[in-house]
Amino acid sequence: MRVTIRDVARRAEVSVATVSRALGSPDRVSEATRDRVLAVVQELGYRPSPAARSLITGKTGAIAIVVPDLGNPFFTGLLKSVQARARETGHAVLVGDSDEDPATEQELVRTLAKQADGLLLCSPGIDDATITDLAGLTPLALLNRRVAGIGATVMDSAGGMREIVAHLAALGHRRCAYLNGPASSWSNHERLRGLRPAAAHHGLEIVELGPFAPRYEDGAPAADQALAAGVTAVLAYNDVMALGALARLRERGVDVPGELSVTGFDDLVYAAVSAPPLTTVAMPLAEAGRHAVDLVLAHASADPAGRLVTELPTRLVVRATTARVPGGLG
Repeated sequence: MRVTIRDVARRAEVSVATVSRALGSPDRVSEATRDRVLAVVQELGYRPSPAARSLITGKTGAIAIVVPDLGNPFFTGLLKSVQARARETGHAVLVGDSDEDPATEQELVRTLAKQADGLLLCSPGIDDATITDLAGLTPLALLNRRVAGIGATVMDSAGGMREIVAHLAALGHRRCAYLNGPASSWSNHERLRGLRPAAAHHGLEIVELGPFAPRYEDGAPAADQALAAGVTAVLAYNDVMALGALARLRERGVDVPGELSVTGFDDLVYAAVSAPPLTTVAMPLAEAGRHAVDLVLAHASADPAGRLVTELPTRLVVRATTARVPGGLG
């Protein structure tokens, strides 16, 4: 039979609450009581269950993460790395999917904050003021978003977009389309922050289209608009949208990259095996997930490092969807 906290309390002739204090807050009981409880713990070989450990320490042994869309492989990739790091630190992971709905996002944060020691808010769609309010509910860290005063792990989307622009400019492209992600997306704003000055620097004209949902099915209308705009290259907000655009271009008989170059963003596993393989920007998902878990646990432990902001570098991956501009069209 498993030894319980009640067994320890009965043998030590104290209450369950006293056992909890003796193990979790020893300064709150007398030295004699603490020594008696510890002696019984050793005698009985007591190991707290997760529920008892929570009672003793005030900790749940879990962290929570709220993501916008588990149907997007970018977020499942992040979740995989978060779970791996949490497992190493002895924590379970509670997951909430807001389905790109800000109201649902807030509700999930408020619910999960009561069930976890800390919470990761990934690419949130809610405004800064609301995020700041929610941060008062639980140790909270951000993943792929910056808000003043809150610890965050971000990936250098602006730098990645600058690399794409330089790559296309070197291939002779002069008129390109950017397929915007959601208007409220912080990541989309970051991409634009890199795109616009880089385009000006390299002498590229950018036709901004959208906004579009960051999903495969929105790639088709986005590709149609890009073709109507008479561009020689298309820069998609993310890989999923780019893959949808490639499928539409194939349907319309457009040769990629012979007639039109296409780039994505994220470097999902599908990017390397698409037809043709997609030129994109690699986001450091594994490193970001690990760092984000360490950040929220530091915050939960009142470590000042839990409020730092770390930006991780991205990397251009050139594959087969970009080529020199067709003769005379640059």
